[in-house]
Amino acid sequence: MSGDRSTGAAPNGDGADLLTSERDEDSSWHDGEVDTSPVNGLHSTHSRPPRPLSAWQQRLARLGYREPDRRPLRQRLVPPMPDGPGISTGAPSALLARFGIRLPPGLWLWLCRWSGWIGPLAVTLFGALLAFVNLGNPHAIIFDETYYAKDSWAIWHYGFEVNWPDSANASILANPQHIPAPTGAAFIAHPPAGKWVLGIGEMIFGLNPFGWRFMVALFGSLAVLMICRIGRRLFRSTLLGCIAGLLMCVDGMHFVMNRTGLLDLFVMFWALAAFGLLLIDRDRTRARLADAVGATADNPDAPPSHELATAARLGWRPLRLLAGICLGLSCATKWNGLDFLALFAVMSVLWDAAARKTAGARHPYLTALRRDTLPAFLSMVVVAFFTYLASWSGWLFSNAHVGNTYGGYDRHWADHRGGTFSWVPAPLRSLWHYHSEIWHFNTTLTSPHTYMSNPWSWLVNGRPVSFYYESGSIKPAQCGGAQCSSEVLAIGTPVLWWAACFALVYALYRWIFVRDWRAAAICGGIAAGYLPWFQWQQRTIFLFYSIDFEPYLCLALAMMIGAMLGRATASRDRRLAGGIGAGVLVVGIMATFLYFLPLYDAQIITYTQWQARMWWTTWI
Repeated sequence: MSGDRSTGAAPNGDGADLLTSERDEDSSWHDGEVDTSPVNGLHSTHSRPPRPLSAWQQRLARLGYREPDRRPLRQRLVPPMPDGPGISTGAPSALLARFGIRLPPGLWLWLCRWSGWIGPLAVTLFGALLAFVNLGNPHAIIFDETYYAKDSWAIWHYGFEVNWPDSANASILANPQHIPAPTGAAFIAHPPAGKWVLGIGEMIFGLNPFGWRFMVALFGSLAVLMICRIGRRLFRSTLLGCIAGLLMCVDGMHFVMNRTGLLDLFVMFWALAAFGLLLIDRDRTRARLADAVGATADNPDAPPSHELATAARLGWRPLRLLAGICLGLSCATKWNGLDFLALFAVMSVLWDAAARKTAGARHPYLTALRRDTLPAFLSMVVVAFFTYLASWSGWLFSNAHVGNTYGGYDRHWADHRGGTFSWVPAPLRSLWHYHSEIWHFNTTLTSPHTYMSNPWSWLVNGRPVSFYYESGSIKPAQCGGAQCSSEVLAIGTPVLWWAACFALVYALYRWIFVRDWRAAAICGGIAAGYLPWFQWQQRTIFLFYSIDFEPYLCLALAMMIGAMLGRATASRDRRLAGGIGAGVLVVGIMATFLYFLPLYDAQIITYTQWQARMWWTTWI
């Protein structure tokens, strides 16, 4: 997600520059790019001077109207990045000078050149410290760790999941530890990819809380780096990218899922990685298309060409293939990764159609259907399928003896069975039968649970999930009160999620009325992770499933904060008011996170302090 010469980067400002409309005349999945030159107060040598708006246009501008994009064609296809090789950075910051801080020009140039990595890495370091400090606390098997911790260990030792005796949890946590012998192959509800990853930490650090939480914390920290870089590329602003990453760091839901040995964070990680790869692929493909129609770096203002835009072949796209692998791993962790696969595959083709339209194609969707759909299907859907199938290699090829069984659950179901599909290898027929049983289990699970919730309440954190609670065994002296409490509560930082509800409305407005492709992409990520759950309202489902779309809420909130800050061309008073408002919001979110932190990491507090944090009765 870094800037490079292929993006056609041009001079840009200080990274704090805000969103401008970037419309294209046709598709709500796309539009032009950020108008970096006027927004940053710097003008490209190829930019046309802006025309003054009429009184009527000024009134429409208050509702989001923007005059037709008059930038050079290459800049419309490949907007400038905030920094990169060959970027002019300008004079040292006047803001630093006001505080008496004067940096050597060489150091300032270096900081500007590498700000796209320095900022995200600093935010990632902060997130990693939150994730890894005291990661083994509580020293307990909490919530569904009782399944995934042992399943992951079994997969690395046998190639498939196994059943354990009832005393297994106590034996694993005992000192000295005793890992009991499994009793046979086990039926499981989710594919194995996430458990293969989770088990890496157990192979390094052992079958203990730190071991089965290590890889989750690592992937959650890397997700912070990805969201910073994704936000930077999406908004063409390093500041907004870092704000999105910071918001993810101080979200209680991310914090809890980042420190718990469950699978859902891996679903989110692989889908987010695919989203980032597709963004880079989008920029590189548009740069290739600009070259094809003659809008090169030396001739950026070449006119659009229907013939060239229609005939252009977009070439080998390894990043989209990597996105297919990531989406396959997301599906191979939990099946709700399929929703991201379907949406991102369609989104990628629509981005191709948008690029062809901007380059001059008169029938961009027909052209994309003919030239781009099949390559997208092969590089994403087909690649994802084989990635998914590869994740079952342990189950397919291991014939380990466990208890009274050989091989995984249902592994030999098709052996010696005939029928219409007897020509299909028996292991694959057994795998298909196993999947039908998994599907039946997942779609008919309606057993009531104390912390189950309806997706209608997820955005406001209506019913959080208590992963761990201890009170009776804690001595009053440990908290200084008459009664103590220690809990791990899977709930998002309330102010962040409530603000994200408004940010989602703003993103929908940007998509529908301004036709901002960035807002559409963000809404698409939220939709893929959220909307499918509404068809399973009768099923036993939980709030923490929302971690799948939580990164896109952070991006939506960063986008709204960008609008609050205002355009660089806005008045000083407008920018000051916007900066104060945005600062109050971010500080308020961070303060709320600190207030709820004892409920996120099982700190021992008094019962009165615990009760003060139960703002809603449904949180108990």
